[in-house]
Amino acid sequence: MKYVIWVAMAIVTLVMLMGGIMKLTGNPMATTSFSVLGLPAIFGTFIGVCEVAGAIGIWLRKTSMLAASGIAIIMLGAIYYHVMHTPLAEGIPAFVVLLCCALIISRRGTGVIG
Repeated sequence: MKYVIWVAMAIVTLVMLMGGIMKLTGNPMATTSFSVLGLPAIFGTFIGVCEVAGAIGIWLRKTSMLAASGIAIIMLGAIYYHVMHTPLAEGIPAFVVLLCCALIISRRGTGVIG
């Protein structure tokens, strides 16, 4: 089971680093969703910083549960965006990351992550 958790952590890390870096560099593909939702551009930068910090924090014992929780909250927002504004299939990656975060949180709470 330990390796399943590591795979989940790797998936979350890769997706969050890619998304966070895209937001921080101002890639239109990653930032247009914030304007569609009526949010200021600085919010995209904030989310990008949170995604990169979460991708790093998920590997640290003391912060992994908190990082996974924060990423899960971000993914709930991403799922909301995709349900309301895009074809539902575009929200599948956010849902997969949310499931990975739930797995990490559940195992971290038991002290299983090694």
